[in-house]
Amino acid sequence: MSELQTLIRSIRQEAEREPFPLDSPIYQQAGKDALEPILFGGNLGSQLCFFGRDLGADEVRQGQPLIGAAGRLVRKGFFEAWQGRTPKGQDDLQTVCQRILLTNTVPYKPPENKAYSVKVKERFRPFVEQLLVFHWQGKQIITLGTEAFKWFAPYGAKGQLDEFFRGGDRYESSLDVLIKANTGAGKSSQKIVRLMPLPHPSPLNKRYYGQFPQMLQRRLAEIAF
Repeated sequence: MSELQTLIRSIRQEAEREPFPLDSPIYQQAGKDALEPILFGGNLGSQLCFFGRDLGADEVRQGQPLIGAAGRLVRKGFFEAWQGRTPKGQDDLQTVCQRILLTNTVPYKPPENKAYSVKVKERFRPFVEQLLVFHWQGKQIITLGTEAFKWFAPYGAKGQLDEFFRGGDRYESSLDVLIKANTGAGKSSQKIVRLMPLPHPSPLNKRYYGQFPQMLQRRLAEIAF
């Protein structure tokens, strides 16, 4: 069993250890095992990660993060920056997985699309840390929304991320933080990553939804991918 398979198995074991909120009807409708984590999509050798909050119904059905309405907006913007043209369909949008990593704070879908509690996020934090430090080779992370950005608060100085996020230029600025990760086998490592926050690209985010494509292009113009 590979180290990545071991990580995914460990997530499932944690999910089985103690119940937590799951959108069971969505998993049932999709014919999916609700306790099987959807940890990431894309390329672990990529230079760029898009980091979201948690899974939606489309993500459960298709077995990968960021493939619903908001995710398609992200994929479309990345494709245009990468290929210099508008994607023609779902096949084009799927090709972006060659060049990016897609993941979330928790590899499960919460009921009614409500954000997971701090307790649930902390339960699964060690596994996401391992993914980012031991398995992903990149160091640039575009966070999508407040919940995703503030997941990284433990890796900065006390109050650093809150102060950064209060700044009026938070969606143009970046912040470096140090992520530390440990495995159950006693292996440890750390990595500096650069956070580049953007608002969540949900159609419900009326303040930023219309601006998101241009904001994403400005971010991507700063990045080598």
